[in-house]
Amino acid sequence: MPNVINIAAYRFAPLGELAEVRVRLIERCRNWNLRGTILLSPEGVNLFVAGGSAEIDSLLAELRVVPGLEELSPKVSVSDEQPFTRMLVKIKKEIIAFGVEGIDPARNPAPRLSPTELKQWLDEGRPVTLLDTRNDFEVKLGTFRNALPIGIEHFRDFPAGVEKLPDALKTQPVVTFCTGGIRCEKAGPYLMRQGFEQVYQLDGGILKYFEECGNAHYEGECFVFDKRVGLEADLGESPRGLCFVCQMPLSAEEQLDPRFVESVSCPHCFRSDAERRAEALAARRLALRIATAILPGSVPYENLRPLKVPGAFAGKSLVSTLQNILGATGVDWPQECEKGNLLDSDHRPATADRIVKDGERFYHRRPGVIEPAVNGDIRILHEDDAIIVIDKPAPLPVHPSGRFNRNTLQEIVRTVYAPQKPRPAHRLDANTTGIIVFTRTAAFARILQPQFERGTVEKVCLARIEGHPPLDEFECAAPISERPGEFGRGGIDEENGLPSRTTFRVLRRAADGTTLLEVRPQTGRTHQIRVHLRYLGWPIVGDPAYRLDGELGEKQTLAVDAPPLRLHAHSLSFDHPLTGDRVTFKAEHPGWAKEFLPD
Repeated sequence: MPNVINIAAYRFAPLGELAEVRVRLIERCRNWNLRGTILLSPEGVNLFVAGGSAEIDSLLAELRVVPGLEELSPKVSVSDEQPFTRMLVKIKKEIIAFGVEGIDPARNPAPRLSPTELKQWLDEGRPVTLLDTRNDFEVKLGTFRNALPIGIEHFRDFPAGVEKLPDALKTQPVVTFCTGGIRCEKAGPYLMRQGFEQVYQLDGGILKYFEECGNAHYEGECFVFDKRVGLEADLGESPRGLCFVCQMPLSAEEQLDPRFVESVSCPHCFRSDAERRAEALAARRLALRIATAILPGSVPYENLRPLKVPGAFAGKSLVSTLQNILGATGVDWPQECEKGNLLDSDHRPATADRIVKDGERFYHRRPGVIEPAVNGDIRILHEDDAIIVIDKPAPLPVHPSGRFNRNTLQEIVRTVYAPQKPRPAHRLDANTTGIIVFTRTAAFARILQPQFERGTVEKVCLARIEGHPPLDEFECAAPISERPGEFGRGGIDEENGLPSRTTFRVLRRAADGTTLLEVRPQTGRTHQIRVHLRYLGWPIVGDPAYRLDGELGEKQTLAVDAPPLRLHAHSLSFDHPLTGDRVTFKAEHPGWAKEFLPD
């Protein structure tokens, strides 16, 4: 026979000395081997407790000694097993979370309607709206026939649910109901305050209705917040289960479904790996849009640029070292020292005559920095546990350097993926658009980056060049200087340059004198494609640095409104650092290439 008594009770009443009451109840409940939850609040008590019959009687006697709880009356049911795992006694601001000030059920309640009265109304067919104030997942298990669910996920959302109710209900009889009545103690007065003229609350809720009226006019079971999940009309435990992830009640058939894994998923919340990845990617794309809505470098900030002393300058003064290393930047270093803008490794001002040491670190403080605008239209094409694949816009530097610190792809990606610090696995010029891959950890970087160094990564780019090459396919193997020139430009060095090779295939020769090429760099030198095409006499359209006339643009990174560099990293193929499988990722063709390519 069942031997566990379950009680549910609440009482709105002004209570004091809650700390003393709590200590006493904890000690008593532990001695009586009771389990469940008792919530104490200045507005009253709310409890769900289970245990032996005599012990439950002792608890009720203990509670009724508290001033204001003399009339505490529980709803009782029985179960074969203890539905609770521990005993908690908590002090809360409210015994049922609602968050609306001025609702006082003890002094200003809504009129109560007994279960037998409600049944009589329903038997007679009286016009009345039964308003289910419970959460959506509770309603799913069972409710009164033709009841109107308030449509919420948590009782705190009840006021928002009321706003959606039709105005016509304000002049009609409305009976609110919930599991045991406590939510209606606040729902009813709130409706009255919102102008509803005929509001009643079902006294004792569904459980008391079951006790007095059975399942008349009710369909299904009543959800309860314990291991029993649901109670049938005779207050016996139902065979329902519960998904602890989404809180949905589960039928016997749903509990046998392979998608039901306790504490992991059920048929209602199960997501395939592909669905989970798609949801995560959508959330990440939203975070990226938020992060770039206002470019991070457009807000003035204090920039600390690190400076490390080369060994050749050890023993010299700080200002002499700076003038020799960075003199071309046009900064007045003695004046910067005088202003306190040169800091040592402890971030203390350093004087101009300070003697520096080999490897010593200093910082150049630049207050009120606003970085040049960049193109923030970054698109995440793919992400998994190892890599992030991005379609990079231009102009947008990848790494922080020079004029750009926050307005860089790396810093924006790290903001979106914090606390992780993804790092680019390869280079892509600020003015070049297209595919770039980030690794999410250093361990994956150690697997992927060597593939670029070994030349096993297959890169396919698109370039629009000035002129019409006579051959449809050609290549360039001119060696590229290891030492970059002005603005980071490399050049051809026939004697000491590094081996370099790029292959080209003509896709379309245009009437305007330009040509669209498919480009495959076989090595990975700095600015390799741009250097080779300039060397061959067909520079890329819009290239500010590698031009036939030899003139240089003012800055290596183009302005946002400048004509774009027509160079696009279209695809990358490599061995995935997590699975080892060969994968290929492609970026959408840019507008300057689409007009020459078939749909």
